[in-house]
Amino acid sequence: MMTDSNYIKIFTGSFIIVQRMINTLEEVGINAIVKDETESGRLAGFGASIQGMQEVFVNKDELDKAIPLIEKISSELKE
Repeated sequence: MMTDSNYIKIFTGSFIIVQRMINTLEEVGINAIVKDETESGRLAGFGASIQGMQEVFVNKDELDKAIPLIEKISSELKE
């Protein structure tokens, strides 16, 4: 769990999708944080429940700007 309450999880998905979202967010000046449950679990000596899943966090000050971008990418992926 992230201790910094200024950051809010906005997405969980595979590495490839997360990278696309990070790139899109960076293009508009949003610095997102990626947390990889698999990697942190491996380093601690146990596996994550879902392999290869990553979480994307943004600062809550940037949430209003980030959500529409995440929703747009998510809807494009479903087509």
